[in-house]
Amino acid sequence: PFDHGPLMVSGFLGALIALERVVALRRWWMAGAPLLCGAGWVLTLALPGQLAGPVLITLGSLLAVAILAVIVRREQAIYTLTMAVGMTAWLAGNLFWILGTPVYRVVWIWAAFLILTIAGERLELSRILRYRPWQIWAFALAAGVFLAGAVLATQWPAVGAPVSGAGLLALAAWLLRFDIARRNLRHPLALTRFIAVCLFTGYLWLGVSGLLNIFYGPQFAGLLYDAELHTVFVGFVMSMIFGHALIILPALTRLAVTF
Repeated sequence: PFDHGPLMVSGFLGALIALERVVALRRWWMAGAPLLCGAGWVLTLALPGQLAGPVLITLGSLLAVAILAVIVRREQAIYTLTMAVGMTAWLAGNLFWILGTPVYRVVWIWAAFLILTIAGERLELSRILRYRPWQIWAFALAAGVFLAGAVLATQWPAVGAPVSGAGLLALAAWLLRFDIARRNLRHPLALTRFIAVCLFTGYLWLGVSGLLNIFYGPQFAGLLYDAELHTVFVGFVMSMIFGHALIILPALTRLAVTF
C-alpha cells in the first residue's frame, strides 16, 4: 500500500522503540505510546485514507517525546539529547503526514528519527571508549548537517537532498571509525562478532545512501527513489535490528534467546 513507509516507520518501528523505553522506565503512563502507535497502525490499514490512524500514531509519538524528556532530565548527555532530537523528528514527521504533506517530502524527517535514535544508542553503548571532545563535536556536526538537510528537504528538496546526503556520509564515516563495532569484528565470541558484522554492514549502507543523495539529488519516484530510501530503511535500519535482536528480545519478553 501507499502508506507502507509511514506504517513501517511509525506503526512498527516507532511502537517498538517506544516499548523499549517503557520496559526500561516502568511508568504506567508511558505504555500509551506503543499502544497508540499499534492501534493507529491497525486503523490505518483498516481505514486507508482516513485520519483516525495517523492521528493516533501522532499522539503516540507525542507521548514518546515526553518519555525522552524524562530520560534527558535524568541524564543530560550527548547521546540522550541525540535520541530526544530523533524522537522529536518523529513527531514532526507525523504532524506533516496528517497535514497532507507528500510522503517524499516528509520521509527524511522520519529517517532522522531512526538514524538519530540508533546513533544516540550506539554512542551510549560505546561510552567505555571515552571519546575525546573533538570526536563528540565531530559526531554532533555530522548529525546536525544531516538533520538540517532533512528539514530543508521538506520545502526545498533540491537543497535538502545533498545536504542530508553529506550528513549521512559523515555519520557513516564516524560510526565506521569510532563505534566499538569495528573493534569487535574479530572478537573471540561468535555472538559479539555477529553483532559487529551487522552493525558494520548497516553503517556501510548508510554511507551508500549518503552518496546517492549527493550525486543524484532528490527523487520522487522510481528506482533511484527506492535506492535512496531503502539503503537507509532496509540496509541500515534492518541491519541494526538484526544486530540488536538478541539483546532487545530478552529485555522485552524476559525470555532467554540462544545464539
